[in-house]
Amino acid sequence: MAEKNDRDFEKEYSTQETVEKLRRLADCLEQGKAFEIMVGGERIYVPLRATFNIEHEREGGEEELEFQFKWSVAH
Repeated sequence: MAEKNDRDFEKEYSTQETVEKLRRLADCLEQGKAFEIMVGGERIYVPLRATFNIEHEREGGEEELEFQFKWSVAH
Protein backbone atom coordinates (compact mmCIF):
# COMPACT_ATOMS: atom_id res chain seq x y z
CA MET A 1 0.00 0.00 0.00
CA ALA A 2 1.34 3.45 -0.91
CA GLU A 3 2.05 5.90 1.90
CA LYS A 4 -0.55 8.65 2.19
CA ASN A 5 0.39 12.32 2.34
CA ASP A 6 -0.39 14.43 5.40
CA ARG A 7 -3.52 16.54 5.08
CA ASP A 8 -5.91 18.71 7.05
CA PHE A 9 -9.29 19.05 5.33
CA GLU A 10 -12.42 20.74 6.64
CA LYS A 11 -15.86 21.13 5.05
CA GLU A 12 -19.18 22.47 6.26
CA TYR A 13 -22.34 20.42 5.69
CA SER A 14 -26.02 21.28 5.67
CA THR A 15 -28.14 20.12 8.57
CA GLN A 16 -29.67 17.36 6.43
CA GLU A 17 -26.24 16.12 5.27
CA THR A 18 -24.99 16.14 8.86
CA VAL A 19 -28.00 14.12 10.03
CA GLU A 20 -27.46 11.55 7.26
CA LYS A 21 -23.74 11.15 8.04
CA LEU A 22 -24.30 10.88 11.79
CA ARG A 23 -27.11 8.36 11.28
CA ARG A 24 -24.89 6.18 9.05
CA LEU A 25 -22.09 6.45 11.62
CA ALA A 26 -24.40 5.46 14.49
CA ASP A 27 -25.76 2.52 12.48
CA CYS A 28 -22.23 1.24 11.79
CA LEU A 29 -21.26 1.57 15.45
CA GLU A 30 -24.38 -0.30 16.60
CA GLN A 31 -23.78 -3.07 14.07
CA GLY A 32 -20.08 -3.40 14.90
CA LYS A 33 -19.05 -2.38 11.38
CA ALA A 34 -16.22 -0.16 10.17
CA PHE A 35 -17.40 3.26 8.93
CA GLU A 36 -16.63 4.55 5.43
CA ILE A 37 -16.96 8.19 4.37
CA MET A 38 -15.81 10.36 1.45
CA VAL A 39 -13.89 13.41 2.66
CA GLY A 40 -12.48 15.88 0.15
CA GLY A 41 -12.49 13.32 -2.66
CA GLU A 42 -10.80 10.60 -0.58
CA ARG A 43 -12.54 7.53 0.81
CA ILE A 44 -11.75 7.16 4.53
CA TYR A 45 -12.16 3.84 6.33
CA VAL A 46 -12.61 4.20 10.10
CA PRO A 47 -11.77 0.81 11.63
CA LEU A 48 -13.55 -0.75 14.60
CA ARG A 49 -10.39 -0.33 16.70
CA ALA A 50 -10.58 3.48 16.38
CA THR A 51 -11.01 5.41 19.63
CA PHE A 52 -13.61 8.16 19.95
CA ASN A 53 -13.31 11.44 21.82
CA ILE A 54 -15.06 14.78 21.97
CA GLU A 55 -13.01 17.97 22.06
CA HIS A 56 -14.30 21.40 23.11
CA GLU A 57 -12.37 24.62 22.53
CA ARG A 58 -13.21 28.19 23.51
CA GLU A 59 -11.10 31.13 22.39
CA GLY A 60 -11.62 34.70 21.26
CA GLY A 61 -15.40 34.65 21.46
CA GLU A 62 -15.72 31.43 19.44
CA GLU A 63 -16.44 27.88 20.50
CA GLU A 64 -15.69 24.65 18.70
CA LEU A 65 -16.90 21.12 19.34
CA GLU A 66 -15.18 18.25 17.52
CA PHE A 67 -16.17 14.61 17.39
CA GLN A 68 -12.98 12.70 16.63
CA PHE A 69 -12.01 9.16 15.78
CA LYS A 70 -8.33 8.26 16.03
CA TRP A 71 -6.44 5.14 14.95
CA SER A 72 -2.97 4.08 13.92
CA VAL A 73 -2.24 3.07 10.36
CA ALA A 74 0.08 0.09 9.93
CA HIS A 75 3.03 0.87 7.64
